[in-house]
This record gives sequence, C-alpha cells and structure tokens, in this order.
Amino acid sequence: MAKIKSLAELRAMKEKLQLNLELREKSENSEAMTQVEDAMADSEVAKVKMHVLCCGGTGCKSSASDEIVANFNTILKEKGLQDEVMVIKTGCFGFCEKGPIVKMIPDNTFYTQVKPEDVQRIVDEHIVQGCKVKDLLYLDPETNEHVADSKHMNFYKKQHRIALRNCGFINPEDVNEFIARDGYEALGRCLTEMTPQEVISEVIASGLRGRGGAGFPAGIKWEHCAKNEADQKYVVCNADEGDPGAFMDRSIMEGDPHSIIEAMAICGYAIGATKGLVYIRAEYPLAVERLQIALTQARECGMLGTDIFGSGFDFDIELRYGAGAFVCGEATALVRSMEGQRGEPVLKPPHLVESGYLNKPTNVNNVETFANVPIIITKGADWFASIGSEKSKGTKVFALAGQINNVGLIEVPMGTTLREIIYEIGGGIKDNHQFKAVQTGGPSGGCLTSKHLDTPIDYESLMAAGSMMGSGGLVVMDETSCMVAIAKFYLEFTCEESCGKCSPCRIGNKRMLEILDKITKGNGTMQDLQELRNLAEVIKDTALCGLGQSSPNPVLSTLDNFWDEYVEHVVDKKCRAGVCKSLMSYEIDPTKCIGCGACKRVCPQDAIEGEKKLAHHIDNLKCIKCGACYEKCKFGAISIK
Repeated sequence: MAKIKSLAELRAMKEKLQLNLELREKSENSEAMTQVEDAMADSEVAKVKMHVLCCGGTGCKSSASDEIVANFNTILKEKGLQDEVMVIKTGCFGFCEKGPIVKMIPDNTFYTQVKPEDVQRIVDEHIVQGCKVKDLLYLDPETNEHVADSKHMNFYKKQHRIALRNCGFINPEDVNEFIARDGYEALGRCLTEMTPQEVISEVIASGLRGRGGAGFPAGIKWEHCAKNEADQKYVVCNADEGDPGAFMDRSIMEGDPHSIIEAMAICGYAIGATKGLVYIRAEYPLAVERLQIALTQARECGMLGTDIFGSGFDFDIELRYGAGAFVCGEATALVRSMEGQRGEPVLKPPHLVESGYLNKPTNVNNVETFANVPIIITKGADWFASIGSEKSKGTKVFALAGQINNVGLIEVPMGTTLREIIYEIGGGIKDNHQFKAVQTGGPSGGCLTSKHLDTPIDYESLMAAGSMMGSGGLVVMDETSCMVAIAKFYLEFTCEESCGKCSPCRIGNKRMLEILDKITKGNGTMQDLQELRNLAEVIKDTALCGLGQSSPNPVLSTLDNFWDEYVEHVVDKKCRAGVCKSLMSYEIDPTKCIGCGACKRVCPQDAIEGEKKLAHHIDNLKCIKCGACYEKCKFGAISIK
C-alpha cells in the first residue's frame, strides 16, 4: 500500500473508494440509489449488484458467523455470482439478542439468528429469485409481524450512532473502507489546517466528556496536558473494560479500530505527544487482532510514523496488555501497570497530565471518548453540541443486558430516558414479568426503580438519582431478582478486584460483604442494617480512588430503594424473589400430589418421602433447596415458601 503524503491525496483516494460503499450508504434512499446505479454503470465495480454484510463481532463469531461467511463465499462461487455479490464481514450491529445477523444491501433486508445451513436458502431465494426468506426476518413481538428493514425496528428507531457509526457497516480489517467513510480526513485537517490549540478548542466547544465514567471534559484534559512542557508526552487509550456485562469498548475496537488510531493521533498532535499506548485486556483476542491489523495498515499508508501528511508530525502507537484487573481501569493504576508495577491507584496530585507514564505528561481517555473525536472535527463542534442535553453533549453507548427482550449494544442521545431505553429500544421485560430495577454504571453504580424510569440519561441526572453513568453497563432486573443478593453480587466482585492498597476498600468492603452474607442466610439483625449503611458511608468518604469510593453505591442504592426487602430478610426471614436459598423452603400440596414419584426420583438428598400413588412429603432438614423437585413436578404440587 502506497503512503498517502497529503490531504489532497487522501481525498482523491477517498473519491475512488467511495463508489463501492455508496451502495450501502444510499440504500435507504431510492432516488440516491438511482444515481449510484447510474454512476456504477461505467465504473470498475459495475459488476457488484449486492452486498451481504455479516456480523463478525465476538458474539456472532461464537454462534458460527465465520462459517456463515465461508458458506456464502462457497455457494456464490458455485453459482458464478462471486463478482456480483460482495460478502463483507463487519463489526457488531448491536442487536446481539438476534445474532448472528446478515444484512442484504441495497434492499436493506435484515436477517436475524441466521445459521450456517440457512445460507443456501438466502442465496437461492433472496439473491437469485429476489424473494425474502420470511422466517429469518425479525418478528416484532408487539405486532407479531415480520419486519424486513432495520429502520422500522423499535430497537433502532431511537438510536443515534456516532461512536458506533462504522460498526456493522464496514469491514474493520480493510483500511480502504474506513477511508471511504471519511477515515483519516479529521487527522489530515488537524495536521494541515489547524493549530494544536484550535484542535483543543474544537473539542472543548463540542462539550465532549469522558465516557469512561467520571465525565470530565475531554478538551479541558487535553488543554491541561498541552500546557505541561516536557521532552516526551504520551497519549493513552484505556481499553481495559472490566464492568460485568459491559462490551461497549470491545465492540468499537472490533468494528472500527481505525477510528481509535485516528483519534489518538489527533490527540497527540494537540497535546504535543509523539507516542501512543493502548492498554487493552488480553481477554479481548479479537479486538487485539483487529487493532494489530489496523496499526499495520495505518503505518503502511502513512497515517502513523514520521512526517504524517507531510506536516512534520511524528506519531506511533503500541499495544500494552492487561491481565484483567478491574482496578486497572482507574487511570493511575493503569499507568502503573503499563510501567510493569503493581496495578494500584496513587494519590493525586500530581495528576497524570503533569506526571504520568514514566513520569511524563500523559493524557488518558477511554475507547468511546476517542471514537467521538474524528467526527467532531469533520462535522464540527456545534453539530456535536446540538445533540444531547444541556450539560451532557452527544450520545452514549450502553450494553443493555439482563431481563430485557432486546439484549444488545445501543447508542442513544444524552437525555434519553430510562423508560425509552427499557420499553421501546429494549422491548420491555422478558416473559411479561414486571420491571423491578435497573443497574446503571456497573459495580460502581446504583439500582434505580420504577420511580426513576423517566430519569434522563445524563451525568447529573443519574448522580442525583443515586447512581452514575459509569462506562455504560445497563442491567435490567425483574421481580425474580433479590435486591439484597444483587448488592451482595456486586460487592463480591469489588472485594475480589480490590487492589488492597487502602483499608477502607480492602477491609471495609469485606466487612460489608460479611454482613450481607449474614442477612441472606437469615441471621441478620436490624443492627446489621444500620452498620451496613454506616460502613458504606465511611468507605465512600475515605477510600483512596474513585473505584473504592463508588464501591458502596449498589449497597446504598438498594438500602434506599428496597429497604422493605432488607427488612423482610432480617425480620421475616423471607426472600420474596426466592433467590436466597437459606430463606426458602419447598412444600408439597397433598391435594395436588398424585404420588407419581417423579420428584422423589430426582431428589439428590432422599429428602422426599411417600408411597406410590399417595401424597408425598419433603423433609426440610434434609432438603438442600436445589429445586430439582420443583422443576420436575408436572402438576404444580410443589411450591416455594
């Protein structure tokens, strides 16, 4: 690949490459499609009549999407259609609940839960005959009708994809497709048309705030780092995504790695750094692989290295691998880990922008923050600032999970309410259960209730409600969830992941966990509840780092919003959700039991007594509450008390 030496060369290259992508870009507009088809008639890509986009993200790969792609290529070649139909492996489409996903262009047909054996039918019926394969289309649960086009799906209607703009659209392993989508245009403009201070001013004016959790204005951080003189500075991308159930950053790196490279180079130019580091967890092998491919391609085409765009600016990036320590998501712990030291936070000041990696000024932003930067430069700060709320500009990516119909990756404008996300984008609660709570912000966030459903998603509103934005985990719970057990689950995670440096986090969280364990086993007292709150408040005020300070949030929010459940566990020795086994018991209704013996046969403890064709009885002293009998009974004779 020849090096691109100027912005004019990049734009000329983009013009040549754009035609192939226009089939995808204009497919939703019939008039635009006619223009594209006319332009293609005399072009070198005239033979390509259709694009088949297959999700190649981690989730779909685990469900055989690689085999789907291989089957398409094999069958199309057998039919002599390989020149007319282009098969592209993309990043994540977001609708993970319905993966693997295959999207047909130009008619925008959206196939869900595709299996390798379905490919033959798609080729025969859709590509050859022009007929949609109806049973593979998305089935709307409200109307019970099949929907062919993703723009008519509730899951996508309220989304606004900025950070995810290229995910599910381009081949992340092909820099040409990135360039055709304005890739490296922002870097070229910065290096040839803007001063470093003008770049920083544009980012400040956009209102972009850090998407890693704290929400500090990105441009202000860049400005502080730029003002600190040094012979060497560093740009660090925090890709150590450790929240349970979170996969926002991973999906961006898998689906659009070049956007991160471009943004880091822009940041390097703005603050005066020539070296970039991506700190990525080794448990993300696909993201690592695609970043490595993208780095190689960026160097080959001159987007990394020396004298980029003939501007005299030098910049390169290398990967550093983390071992999956949650605390290394905290910036100072991350920097220590990169230096080969124990990953634990340090006191501030000095801040990292003053003395960070190798004691040099260092700017740290997370993946999603960087993903927004190039489009802010190309479309302008005013455009970005027009999206979102007054103090929280732009969009936010969330990993929507839990007891929700539409699990997946979503991106919505700041200010979108929890109700819109859960009931419109998320499709409501699974199995017609009742909504109970939503956990925002991962282990550091809080559990919000139905009274918070109209809370706008922005930094200030979530903090006021007793939770936080965090990096973007959003877990929905229904009435089958025990909120005491939920608080215990998150605290177990925090205790396991604590670096142990400060006593409030190392000892205090352990004591809180012991109290929660006592409560869930039916041995708690009202005094324990008071001690639990006191401990949580002390840890919040005295822990060393942001992770320790926010670790009591799940406990405090559940105490505030689900106090009655805590009291039930302590006073009534009851778990209304039937989750805490020590507070459960199984009973056989003698009026319903026919004495079939099915429950007796599956009981691992021989805790069920009774003769054939006579009502049986459970000995609760022997019962280990495994639930095998409850699941086996076909007559509804066994109940949980």
